[in-house]
Amino acid sequence: MVRKLVQVAQKVGVSEATVSRVLNGKPGVSDSTRQAVLTALDVLGYERPTQLRGVRARLVGLVVPELQNPIFPALAEVAGGALVQLGFTPILCTRSAGGLTEAEYVTMLLDQQVSGVIFCGGLSTDESAALLQRGVPVVLLNAAVEHGGFPQVSTDDVAAVQQAYAHLTSLGHTRIGLLVGPADHSPSRRKAAAFTTLAHHHNHNQSRAKHTTTTDTHPIGHALFSFEGGQAVATELLATGITALICGSDVLALGAIRAARRQGLTVPHHLSVVGYDDSAFMNYTDPPLTTLRQPIEAMSRAAVTLLANQINGTNPTPKELLHEPELVVRHSTAPAPTTHTGKR
Repeated sequence: MVRKLVQVAQKVGVSEATVSRVLNGKPGVSDSTRQAVLTALDVLGYERPTQLRGVRARLVGLVVPELQNPIFPALAEVAGGALVQLGFTPILCTRSAGGLTEAEYVTMLLDQQVSGVIFCGGLSTDESAALLQRGVPVVLLNAAVEHGGFPQVSTDDVAAVQQAYAHLTSLGHTRIGLLVGPADHSPSRRKAAAFTTLAHHHNHNQSRAKHTTTTDTHPIGHALFSFEGGQAVATELLATGITALICGSDVLALGAIRAARRQGLTVPHHLSVVGYDDSAFMNYTDPPLTTLRQPIEAMSRAAVTLLANQINGTNPTPKELLHEPELVVRHSTAPAPTTHTGKR
């Protein structure tokens, strides 16, 4: 019993005495705190007291595209904890080979009469139409495609590319590549657009300084979000003679490092690599990865707050809240080499 009190209290962020009052049906506890304690009991796998079993916890769908990329479990963990503290029971839905599709998850969540849904990365047009028609509160977290009908919380991709680019140019790099996800992936498109703008200014300034026409020194590659995808496309980008590479995820960055090593190049002596996410263990890779840290805690809690406000009757104007990433400099970036890294 003592262990249960401690675990539930820690989960909700209240005292053990408050948990005890809820479990014993005592007064002096707000409705929201009471509901949060009951939800925490469900999430932690404890049975509710007999007199409280008829009180059903409010359900919220938490849909993530995968769990192999460390950024998605991290987002889900924070969002799930924040939901529990507000008295909701999160239902984690993740796509996997042979498992349910996003459409099937949406159907299941609607059948369960969920109070709302948070989508991390996904949500297609058909599913969004169904949710809009049913009036289910929805928040998009780092949406993969553009949606005008729902509130969104995203990392500022333009600021991310600008920070990485400024870091690399300060190290003397002039031949910088970009490796991002598929061309129809919204955050990847934003990164590519920002990178193209920076490259245009760089080439224009170089041309004016040399009174010549500068060739394209800023190639862009699109890959599947996987280690293998990053390795394959990075191999192509290396052939263009780049000395630095900005990647759209840490997983892509690790694939790029493998590609460089397969060509006999070292990171960062021959090639500087910048990742994106600052997911778990990036400080322990070889070399430790310079990357752009997404503000996971702030973004996840903002998404939960937006959803809770909708559920409670406050319907915000659909807009996007942009959170600025933080450049974390480690050992995968260094001053530009005196020669290019292209094929030897």
